[in-house]
Amino acid sequence: MKAYVLIKIRSGDVKSVVESLRKVAGVKEAHMTFGPYDAVAVVETTDVAKLGAITASEIQPIPGVEQTLTCLAVDL
Repeated sequence: MKAYVLIKIRSGDVKSVVESLRKVAGVKEAHMTFGPYDAVAVVETTDVAKLGAITASEIQPIPGVEQTLTCLAVDL
């Protein structure tokens, strides 16, 4: 399963947060973005429970992360 995690980051912390995201197991890509969110992480896991664990235990605790929005990818 693939998900896109959109992340709002405290001003001045974008670079360090993106670097930390790239070290999280399950995060395949992490990039700074322009717009309402400051970064996006592409996460691949085996199930929704693992996705929730990565988001709650690995991504949200990164210093500078203020808010996340997880969007599940669906193949047609």
